[in-house]
Amino acid sequence: MTKKIDTNFDYNEEIKKCKTIDDVMGKNGLIQKLVKDVLENILEGEMEEHLGRNKYERTESNNQSNRNYRNGYSSKNLRSSFGDVDLDVPRDRNAEFEPQIIKKYETVCTELDKKIISLYAKGMSTSDIQSEIEDLYGIKISPSMVSKITDKVLASATEWQNRALDKIYPIVYLDAMYFKVRSNGKIINKAVYICLGYTMDGYKDILGIWVDEAEGAKFWLGICNDLKNRGVKEILIACMDGLKGLPQAIKTVFPSVNIQTCIVHQIRNSIKYIASKDKKAFMKDLKEVYKASTEELALAQLDNLKSLWGDKYAIVIDSWYNNWSNLSTFFDFSTG
Repeated sequence: MTKKIDTNFDYNEEIKKCKTIDDVMGKNGLIQKLVKDVLENILEGEMEEHLGRNKYERTESNNQSNRNYRNGYSSKNLRSSFGDVDLDVPRDRNAEFEPQIIKKYETVCTELDKKIISLYAKGMSTSDIQSEIEDLYGIKISPSMVSKITDKVLASATEWQNRALDKIYPIVYLDAMYFKVRSNGKIINKAVYICLGYTMDGYKDILGIWVDEAEGAKFWLGICNDLKNRGVKEILIACMDGLKGLPQAIKTVFPSVNIQTCIVHQIRNSIKYIASKDKKAFMKDLKEVYKASTEELALAQLDNLKSLWGDKYAIVIDSWYNNWSNLSTFFDFSTG
């Protein structure tokens, strides 16, 4: 097999094609394509390390018997937590190449894809990545191999992370996802912060992905400044859920932004405090608030909710009043 690996994988175009969660996480979805692209680039780096030269570079040795060259590709199916990934694994003429990132007979990978996505999500130093690989595989790898591998992976990651963005985004969504990852022999929770924006043409675009263990005003200020430095001049509406320090940070960098707190999260936070026997009736009355056609009607329904349930669930009702300025932003915009 002499199939040439596609080096023109366009992440922006692939993101635009995503319409459902299956387009991202499902079979042949964006995540699978991402994992495949990174793994094949790492394997190419390992082959270059093995041969001691780049893909299209020939040795100047006159001893033909000592020469070793590429010999096409073999197919390999790797089972990962994101589904099966079909890989093109480079071969050498002397059949001496032994991949380290994915062992020759290894067909199942559960943690590697998470490690790869973390590389794309946040740039890491060579020493950090070396530690990650050693922690995952328990193998010692040479600095030159680390450099070749990280150069290939981080070149793509850095280009994506630093790409220019549009000047205006009508709506951006900022949220966090939490993954269990192994660190120093322990399983810990690590947050992945995602910023998704809608362009003026109505396309969805992931503006950035950041990995960190803690959030706060300083953390979010750094993210907002990153968006600004990459070309964003204005955000009309920023949708978010109780992310500590984010409202203040985004207002500092984009003063004219309108903040919309996620209604769904507000409802979920409210229902936690409602007794099981009252939930159905309470939710029926609460629905009249967030389904109202105008803010004036919504406030009237909120006052009614307070009269019905305020004595019993004051903390819940107060939460809606205290957060109303950010919960009601959507009323300022036409549904047409």
